[in-house]
Amino acid sequence: MMILLIGGSGCGKSTYAESLCEKNPLPRWYLAAMQPYGPEADARIKRHRALRQDKGFTTIERYTDYASLVLPARGTALLECIANLTANEMFAADGAVSDPVDRVLNGVDALNRQCEFLVVVTNDVGSDGISYGASTAAYIEALGRINAALAARADTVLELVAGIPILLKGELPE
Repeated sequence: MMILLIGGSGCGKSTYAESLCEKNPLPRWYLAAMQPYGPEADARIKRHRALRQDKGFTTIERYTDYASLVLPARGTALLECIANLTANEMFAADGAVSDPVDRVLNGVDALNRQCEFLVVVTNDVGSDGISYGASTAAYIEALGRINAALAARADTVLELVAGIPILLKGELPE
């Protein structure tokens, strides 16, 4: 079973995703895609770790190439988040830019085959109507394609608005 959670920044996606995972089989894997690239990222990572503490998660920090990740056992996984993974796959440290869509989707597919229950968190970007530079616009377009493909693959799709899940596809998990 795969659930896709989409929403804006700070809307409660992480908290809701963790609560879904807590109701599902152990082991629980937290797959962290956010690279610690500065003080703001470090603070956010620290906050997320504190929120997960005592919830039975084992954290695996992995920034790219989820297609080759082998989980130690079947169980429940929370992938957070597709927006970070997409950026990591798209923009290499050496400045190279490539299309991340297939790599991200293949990685999620590989994870889904290894899990009893998979929750994938992503951000809703690009609906603000603002014109961006070429590289940001390309990132937003790629993330949009990835989100649409993941929504098609997912059993359930929920949008989180102010911490409230809105069902877009499938059934609300109990």
